[in-house]
Amino acid sequence: MKFPAGFSRLYLSLLLIFLLCASAATSQDNQNNPIRVVFYNVENLFDPSNDPVTNDEEFTPSGKNHWTKSKLDHKVMMVYRALISASDGHFPDIIGLAEIENLWVLDYLLKNTPLKNGNYGIIHKESPDLRGIDVALFYRKASVVPIDFKFIPVGGHGSSHFLSRDILVFKARLDKENLHFFVNHWPSRSGGYVETVEKRNIAARIVRKSIDSLRLKDSQCKVLLMGDFNATPEEECFTKILGATLQNKPSGTSQLFNLSQLWLKGATGTIRTRGHWEIFDQFICSANLIEGSGLLISKSETHICTDDFLLETDPRYLGKKPFRTYLGPVYHGGISDHLPISTTLRNEVLKNMSLGGHQ
Repeated sequence: MKFPAGFSRLYLSLLLIFLLCASAATSQDNQNNPIRVVFYNVENLFDPSNDPVTNDEEFTPSGKNHWTKSKLDHKVMMVYRALISASDGHFPDIIGLAEIENLWVLDYLLKNTPLKNGNYGIIHKESPDLRGIDVALFYRKASVVPIDFKFIPVGGHGSSHFLSRDILVFKARLDKENLHFFVNHWPSRSGGYVETVEKRNIAARIVRKSIDSLRLKDSQCKVLLMGDFNATPEEECFTKILGATLQNKPSGTSQLFNLSQLWLKGATGTIRTRGHWEIFDQFICSANLIEGSGLLISKSETHICTDDFLLETDPRYLGKKPFRTYLGPVYHGGISDHLPISTTLRNEVLKNMSLGGHQ
């Protein structure tokens, strides 16, 4: 395996440990089972200690949010509950996360909630985000055999200079098939939509280039993108740059299909601003996960989780809104300003064979 220049010893060590663990996995049990995937922006899942390298001071006991271990304990239990609820009461096989501070909080989430019974592996790397928030992925070892992973930097140069969260690309074997999962948290709209739209366009070009590189090696590779894109499905970064169609039926293996179009006519979204719901958190997949054979996305099992405990009354704009941890600097006791999303993959070949056997 070739490693890029500047690859740190620590990162190399982590990757080698990861690959050794992957090679120890022999086979997958229960290969006919559905593969459940959840993505959740957990909004500022920080540890209470001060990291001198990042701007995390507000999430410390002496910071403006007075963030403490007891508040963290409450939040991780709520996050656990949200993940299980989004997966219809099951341990998800793949969990994509955004706005987590570090490996410590990921480990804390797994060890201090019933997720410890799910036997999960962790994929994470510190990103250059100034506040120290990263993306990460949990995979369930009973159903997912890891093959490889990498982190793609997102940033601009010159007059467009900025640094954002890395994009995580995770290759794994599920139900005898290889899939590539992309976990995204694209640049925010902070500072204004017009002032930040090009940053998200840059992120879209980076993802498109990475997918094209994968297809040069395997034109039939299956790809599933998930994340908080800070953009709605109709925006140029998806429809023109990434090439994620909103048509009812995708065509061609190079086409990407935006699954979040299934929610466009609904009365909800994944985030609510000033009484208006928007779909920032999305699933986007290659066309061969919609039509074809083997593992395919179940559209009927692709949804935004809107359970009551995730929402609260919006007294100003009426209706419901996500139940947040903080309202400004005031501790509110909720979970996140986003709602979790989930989808399910099923082996259509095995399903069809089973149906045929009953005829």
